[in-house]
Amino acid sequence: MELAGRTCIVTGGASGIGAALCRRFAEEGAGVVVADIDAGGAEGIAAEIAGYAYPIDVTDEAANRALVAFAEERLGPVDVFVANAGIAVAGDVFLDDGSWERMLSVNFRSHLYAARAVLPGMLERGEGYLVHTASAAGLLTQLGSAPYAVTKHAVVALAEWLAITYGDRGIRVSVLAPQAVRSKMTEGIETGDSPLAVAGVDGMLEAEVVADDVVDAMADERFLILPHPEVAEYLRRKVADYDRWLVGMRRLQDRFIVRDDG
Repeated sequence: MELAGRTCIVTGGASGIGAALCRRFAEEGAGVVVADIDAGGAEGIAAEIAGYAYPIDVTDEAANRALVAFAEERLGPVDVFVANAGIAVAGDVFLDDGSWERMLSVNFRSHLYAARAVLPGMLERGEGYLVHTASAAGLLTQLGSAPYAVTKHAVVALAEWLAITYGDRGIRVSVLAPQAVRSKMTEGIETGDSPLAVAGVDGMLEAEVVADDVVDAMADERFLILPHPEVAEYLRRKVADYDRWLVGMRRLQDRFIVRDDG
């Protein structure tokens, strides 16, 4: 899909990958709605790109429908919805239910609600593009965070299902699956001070590099977007010999994760 003249929504658009995508889409000539729980941050990016800001809690399904209506009223039918908002916390299966629920709501249900909100119009028009920001954790795993790994796998599964189910009806779907990208969420990774430091094993990318990759992938209508190319090889190794991959991940865990088994 070419972006010139298109209407794009980006959640989590006030910073990091989301802000870089908003800027990049605007450079391509798209009209952009910057959606974020950080209302001030969204307004700042929107002012910078002559777009529109929309404050939103992406875990609220009605708010997602209202976001789509807002975009349609100001820019016309929504062509692209980037479900990008996400959070990360460290923890295992014993992490409290409240933290698990928050991760499920922000990292997975928001993608479901975005699809429900925007798909009817896209299907009626016979075209549209959904971009889901997952993570390499959604293809591999996230050492140090069970809920991050689980929720990002769920995003990949949802995107696959959407692509299969609606691909012949004009709906294009891409999954963005980087490792570490410089943002508030990845602070401490480069110095090893984060419990999720393993995400930086292949280096930290700038958000602008990731945004360029997304635009290129959308032009080709490519499903999997891997800004860290190493992830493709890791995925091949995983599916080629799952048991060997699990052993290798346990070894990697021993390098990066300090566990308290007492």
